[in-house]
Amino acid sequence: MAAEPGTSEVRRQHRFDQGSLERYLSSHLPGFPRQPAGALAVRQYSLGQSNPTFYLQKGGQAYVLRKKPHGPLLPRAHKIDREYRVQKALFSAGFPVPEPLLYCSDVSIIGTEFYVMQHVQGRIFRDLSLPEVGPAERSALYIAMIETLALLHSFDLQSLGLQGYGRGPGYCRRQVSTWKRQYDAAAHTDIPAMNKLSEWLANNLPPHDDEESLIHGDFRIDNIIFHPTEGVYARYLIGNASAENSHEFAKIVKPLAERGLELSKRSSFSSTHHSISGELFHQSRKGQEILLKVKQFMKQHIYPAEKEIIKYYAEHGNTEEKWKKPPLLERLKEMAKAEGLWNLFLPDVSGLSQLDYALIAEETGKCFFAPEVFNCHAPDTGNMEVLHIYGTEEQKKEWLEPLLEGKISSCFCMTEPDVASSDATNMQCSIERDGNSYVINGKKWWSSGAGNPNCKVAIVMGKTKNSSASRYKQHSMIIVPMDTPGLKLIRPLSVFGYLDEIHGGHFEIHFNDVRVPVSNIILGEGRGFEIAQGRLGPGRIHHCMRSLGAAETALQIMCQRAAQRETFGKKLYHHEVVSHWIAESRLSIEQARLLTLQAASKIDMLGNRKARKEVAMTKVVVPRAVLKVIDCAIQVCGGAGVSQDFPLAVMFAYIRTLRLADGPDEVHLSTIARWELLDQSKKLTAKI
Repeated sequence: MAAEPGTSEVRRQHRFDQGSLERYLSSHLPGFPRQPAGALAVRQYSLGQSNPTFYLQKGGQAYVLRKKPHGPLLPRAHKIDREYRVQKALFSAGFPVPEPLLYCSDVSIIGTEFYVMQHVQGRIFRDLSLPEVGPAERSALYIAMIETLALLHSFDLQSLGLQGYGRGPGYCRRQVSTWKRQYDAAAHTDIPAMNKLSEWLANNLPPHDDEESLIHGDFRIDNIIFHPTEGVYARYLIGNASAENSHEFAKIVKPLAERGLELSKRSSFSSTHHSISGELFHQSRKGQEILLKVKQFMKQHIYPAEKEIIKYYAEHGNTEEKWKKPPLLERLKEMAKAEGLWNLFLPDVSGLSQLDYALIAEETGKCFFAPEVFNCHAPDTGNMEVLHIYGTEEQKKEWLEPLLEGKISSCFCMTEPDVASSDATNMQCSIERDGNSYVINGKKWWSSGAGNPNCKVAIVMGKTKNSSASRYKQHSMIIVPMDTPGLKLIRPLSVFGYLDEIHGGHFEIHFNDVRVPVSNIILGEGRGFEIAQGRLGPGRIHHCMRSLGAAETALQIMCQRAAQRETFGKKLYHHEVVSHWIAESRLSIEQARLLTLQAASKIDMLGNRKARKEVAMTKVVVPRAVLKVIDCAIQVCGGAGVSQDFPLAVMFAYIRTLRLADGPDEVHLSTIARWELLDQSKKLTAKI
């Protein structure tokens, strides 16, 4: 057989009866080749400091076997059965580990317990400095490594079925004690720095050592298998002194111990600094866990589905089928719901803060259909917020519950074609009381989502006559079922030529004597602007964070293109103008993200009204910054950038609308100026 990279002939001290193993696998491992000529081929992986690991091949099938080493073992080490149990639980939860296939406790087969797992193709980097890859890929590989470790730590032991796996509370104390005993048992020379470091660790344990989490005992980059061309695909633990070079590790202990002792002397490592006190915006533990799960769901399910979703809309673009949802999208939604990644935008339902969800929204913004997969897409999110906060119990039962369950969708009707909607008081659509009904007459457009066949209800804002009230108390919001007589979809509106079928389009809708019960009014007559302010604060933050996700995608495309293409004898990124575009894009994204997170944090602490200035600033800054990033990416991609081969043109069209949607830039700038003048006058008064 062709030699598996990183393997050698089975070393003498680890040899076993290969015929006995082959007979056992033939009768116990489903799918194991039984008939093909040729014996089972076995080679041993070279590296690793734990359990010996072997590459198995027969008849085109490849597997990996891990076993206990022979001879005397360190106390409590090499528990193959526990390793198999944990790996099986993680694989079932979607964590990137190879599939465990078989566990054998019968030591008569090969002399020790063992288990067999799926063989995974990929890259293993032995040199931790990764000299064979460029700086950008090196950074991406390390980030993927850290994200994978963070995902591991996010799992709940009970949900994995691993309760009782370990002793839980007192983990840090046990680790220091265990590693000290194992070091003393295995050490051949006295290393003073290690003795001092172990003493320091024992005296500086965390005061609340009771957190229970799944921990990887040997997580480092050469214990990870990377996808041949992408980020982490899968990883497994390879190889007690089963490594050929185990004698060399003693050389590493002394400098590592000295470095650890040096770090222990820094004040930031004292026992009084266990929180991330320097963190600018604090994400809750639950927020961190959900964000990691969303990232994993995106990698495993959403990104691989992009081509098929795009293909569906390309094939049905000239038919009425274009307004329907692809079957794959519906399956993804069911999967997200089953994993609890559903309605994350609504704090009272998800338990997440606005800051928590802002970071999740950024992640979902990296793929055009991802927000809908999690039931976190506009305009449903805003409508659900309105009904949740302001709706009656009857309104919630009839409309909010099915929206939260994803059984129906909705649209929001505010903007009008015949008046300048930048001043919402211009609104002409009328909502008039007539006995036990309200009658609605007028025209609306840019009613997003109305083309979706599953759109069953609209929230309509219109004018209710009250000449004595102020101009901001003459408008109301009302619930209108889409099948109400007199409601007519006139036409879909394109955005720079795109119909935006994935989001149900943006429709012009006419209301001609549309009659609904009085009970459909939301909060009461004249409360429309009050509701709108409550609806738009968080919604604007969500839009902005999703936009920053799109900017990250655009920057990724820009960097990839700049690294692939050459002009005038050198890579594009070697041209100063392109390298500066990349740098400026990163600066813009980071600045815009900080501003948006500040606004989200202020909403969490002080509410929507107190954060109006920050929300308005975010609404101006983010679309401008994101548009600039996308524009640079288009320029780097050249003609391909404006074609259907890249998502950049669609992204540009969508983000450009945000400089108009939910209030144009100019209105927000005037508002920001007014509040700034007010703030400055207060400062001046305080000084006087």
